[in-house]
Amino acid sequence: MICLLQKVPTDFTFGSVLPSHNCFKCKFFSLTETPEDYTIIVDEEGFLELPSSEHLSVADATWLALNVVSGGGGFSGSQPIGVTKIAKSVIAPLADQNISVFMLSTYQTDFILVRERDLPFVMHTLAAEFTILRVVNGETVAADDLGITNGFVKPKLVQRPVIHPLSSPSNMFCVTSLDPDTLPTVATLLMDVMFYSNGVKESVVGNEDSGHIRFFSFSLIEGYISLVMDVQTQQRFPNNLLFTSASGELWKMVRIGGQPLGFDECGIVAQISEPLAAADIPAYYISTFKFDHALVPEENINGVVNALQVSQAEKH
Repeated sequence: MICLLQKVPTDFTFGSVLPSHNCFKCKFFSLTETPEDYTIIVDEEGFLELPSSEHLSVADATWLALNVVSGGGGFSGSQPIGVTKIAKSVIAPLADQNISVFMLSTYQTDFILVRERDLPFVMHTLAAEFTILRVVNGETVAADDLGITNGFVKPKLVQRPVIHPLSSPSNMFCVTSLDPDTLPTVATLLMDVMFYSNGVKESVVGNEDSGHIRFFSFSLIEGYISLVMDVQTQQRFPNNLLFTSASGELWKMVRIGGQPLGFDECGIVAQISEPLAAADIPAYYISTFKFDHALVPEENINGVVNALQVSQAEKH
């Protein structure tokens, strides 16, 4: 399920939305904080553990997580393929069939969430390019043929100009992970970062126009942890605790949307990922309840913004 948790007073029991380290009934959990609110992605077991609250809104559909894995292995042993690497083979074909997607890139891999009711059309769309497998009771098995054969016409390829406003915060971000066994040692820090601290607002010297935004993403999926945070937040963690690439690569963000995007519009991820794929620029992509976020290497940010602005101009 995809849920929205509003920014609320600190008397709300935030700890109740986090999975217990000793209780892994919830196998898929992700929480992303933006300036507006928190987006929670959680499996059915985790959803049943969420407290009922007037501050919690739930998307009106059940979503399934697709994971593109090279060699047919599990995602835990893979490296993130990146949204630009699957733009032509996955993202664009689904957009062509008017299938809405919700993206979640993590340190380990990339997930494409689709509505459960769209699964037959998703499978039919992707079956020519991919072997489609499902995980049932921990075992990977071939997905059933759901019999979508008639009245399914391959659409003509069309250009998808960027139609939503774009912005690029001044924050520098890192995409990292940590050993799940060390989670208890940083649990209090994580709670403070996610719910109680003003974070980057405290480190910006009195300039409201600095362009910094509040953004933090924590995912615990099948026992693997992924973290996306700005460099100021990263400095709050103990040295040598977080996993980073050998190059220590930093990322800049492109934020998509002026008004809440909703869940029904199709092609938003494709509008962003296709120009990046054409320019061979890697990207992480994180959808939230209201807006979308693409992370690109810091040295590419100017080229990315220019390419997307060119795409925007093509709609006029």
